[in-house]
Amino acid sequence: MALISIVVPVLNEEEAVPRFFARMAAVQRRLPDHRFQYVFVNDGSTDRTIEVLTSVDKPRNSELVILDLSRNFGKEAALTAGLDHATGDAVIPIDVDLQDPPELIPKMLDAWVAGYEVVVARRASRSSDSWLKRKTAHAFYATHNRIAEPRIPHDVGDFRLMDRKVVDAIRRLPERRRFMKGLFAWVGFRTACVDYVRGTRQTGKTKFSGWKLWNFALDGLTGFSTVPLELAGYLGFVIACLSFVYGAALVALALLGRIDVPGYASMLTVILFLGGLQLLSIGIIGQYLGRAYMESKQRPVYVLRDVLKRSGPVEEAAVARGAGQLDLTKPAGPA
Repeated sequence: MALISIVVPVLNEEEAVPRFFARMAAVQRRLPDHRFQYVFVNDGSTDRTIEVLTSVDKPRNSELVILDLSRNFGKEAALTAGLDHATGDAVIPIDVDLQDPPELIPKMLDAWVAGYEVVVARRASRSSDSWLKRKTAHAFYATHNRIAEPRIPHDVGDFRLMDRKVVDAIRRLPERRRFMKGLFAWVGFRTACVDYVRGTRQTGKTKFSGWKLWNFALDGLTGFSTVPLELAGYLGFVIACLSFVYGAALVALALLGRIDVPGYASMLTVILFLGGLQLLSIGIIGQYLGRAYMESKQRPVYVLRDVLKRSGPVEEAAVARGAGQLDLTKPAGPA
């Protein structure tokens, strides 16, 4: 009987947790040959998420592990924490807002049993997203796959099934600034794909603002490609060549006595153009330098305040607290 770990990062989701467990209970009843472990990662919630998790009716014959982070570290860090503590033969990250349907899990398990080590869930339709989000998401995937390696599949999020060997490979990667979609693709393994239509969020509001999504995209591009640095160098070389040709032409015209009185507007335009390119190049270099700086500190990806476990029914379970109040275990360490 295989153990399936469901990893769920949460931030202020007190209303969504009971609905999520209700849907998962129905899914579990369709899978009597599998045991389930739920690993919830509380990413600095300020509402009653922890209280709800410790008292909610979870599905029968399942274990609940609650990782309480010391503050909000972000979804990528929370997902890392969940993968570090999931002990299942297969691990499935999923959002608690039910936009990714738990009912797809049996189909993913069928592909896993058939021999696939990764089963990704691809959004066949993004109709639940706004027009702007659909266009920017398409632009990101197209840009990333053109300049970065490895390619990441279009319209595939964190919702996927991973075999234990895949999770162990990801945990050995030492990055602190993590772009999990890229890391999932980087490790490879035999991959199957199942399509689904993504629904609307059932409760609460999204925690990703436009600014956070922009920075998330930058992490994805700079974490897996040096093409922006190369483009800055090529652009500088081309402009230097054009400047040399322009300067030579001015010298030739001066020697022939055909040069006009220098114009203020044209000179100012050239100065501003070159200055803007220099600042752009410095900004690109700064992105990579900042990543190297953050990695050089070797701080842990997350800090645990507490670990709580429930293995029996609510009325019989005692909440067991972890021995260490601050778990500084790095994600690259052994389970």
